[in-house]
Amino acid sequence: MGIEDSARSDDGKPGMENEDFSDGKIKLIERYLIFSMSALIIAVLLIAFNKPLLAGCMVLTGAALGLVIFRKVTQINRKYMDSINSFLKTDSRKDRIITNFSHKIREPLNNLVITEELFNESDPNSKQKELIETIVASTKSMVSTVNELTMQAAENMSYESRKMIRFNILSAVENVIELYKLKDTVSIQFKIDSAAPADLECIGDPVSIKQIFLDIFSRIEKENSGKSTRVSINLKTVNSPTGESLLTITMETGTKMLLIDEKSLEGSYASRLISLSRGRFAQEEVGDSTRLNIYLPIKKVIPESGIKEPSTRIEELVSKVKIRKELKDIRILLVEDNIINQKITLLTLKPLVRSIDSVTNGKEALDMLSANNYDLILMDIQMPVMNGLTATEKIRALESTTNTHIPIIAITANAMIGDKEKCISSGADDYISKPFQPAHLVEKIKQII
Repeated sequence: MGIEDSARSDDGKPGMENEDFSDGKIKLIERYLIFSMSALIIAVLLIAFNKPLLAGCMVLTGAALGLVIFRKVTQINRKYMDSINSFLKTDSRKDRIITNFSHKIREPLNNLVITEELFNESDPNSKQKELIETIVASTKSMVSTVNELTMQAAENMSYESRKMIRFNILSAVENVIELYKLKDTVSIQFKIDSAAPADLECIGDPVSIKQIFLDIFSRIEKENSGKSTRVSINLKTVNSPTGESLLTITMETGTKMLLIDEKSLEGSYASRLISLSRGRFAQEEVGDSTRLNIYLPIKKVIPESGIKEPSTRIEELVSKVKIRKELKDIRILLVEDNIINQKITLLTLKPLVRSIDSVTNGKEALDMLSANNYDLILMDIQMPVMNGLTATEKIRALESTTNTHIPIIAITANAMIGDKEKCISSGADDYISKPFQPAHLVEKIKQII
């Protein structure tokens, strides 16, 4: 029996193999409860007939049975919670295994993708082209498989308490649509309408919001059996009567369907996430369409009077000091601990860029920044000594005392749901997940310098 099998019963619920969860135990408690109530009722009748001694015996009997019931219920509750906790730990282990696998496989896949393009630029002969095309086809198949795994993991990731970070709701929804489009077949046509991006800045957990959307998208696919479906999404924030800020998500489909099924286990993940987030939802049919309204409490980012938010300061610095440079004239600091990845990135950029320095961790990056001026930093995330998130936060903290801002692009194999928001929240200006096409990296650099 596997890990998941031992944590779940046949119906997919946490395992309840212990005898205290059996129907017999539940029925026994029900009998005790009936006897206890009967004893108390008889005690009342005996008091009415002036039989205090017998009434007292009945009260003691009822109380004793009540104590037995209390103990049995407490035991069941304790064992049930232990089973739930065991199940959640199993799901968390599964999430970590999938995340680690995704990270490890994306690194070599990225090198294959870039190497193939460099090979094609070297004018290979017909035999070499045939071999390259075979490698390209195999690599694309592997990339599709890993992307599909990422998508499935995102839909089924276990709910857990996570660090609250600053993120933009519109950006998170756009990112989850990008994630959904990684699938081999996409049958949903999206249209997003929202409040101004500045009004959608908040502090919270972007993963839960993304999982809600992914679960709904998955249900739309199942309901429509692959038929093309139009889905419009509206995002805005409002203040509730209690003064709490609410994110209002209005989703409308071009056909009638049940977007959240709160009565069955299948397809009810979004319902559970909304409930765990202290939110609520309502759905209705409007003509030939279905409208779903979701309300989630959020903590909006509201700058204090006279104090500017760091992101606003960064935007001011960028607009103030930014002088457009040609790609060939910029100086880049590449922060990457994998030597092969370093070489591949250098092979991609060296023909286009004047100067590139390389270091293997965040601490070395900070040392280089203290002695040199750079126009751009390409930052890996998982590194020894000091990881990319910590290094980015320290760079932004140092810049807060100066009038400088160095653009940072996070280039990472951390491509699971929520990773982009972690990078942006730490201070990165942009994010690229591996594997990526060299042209995509070059385009990102041109946009940011």
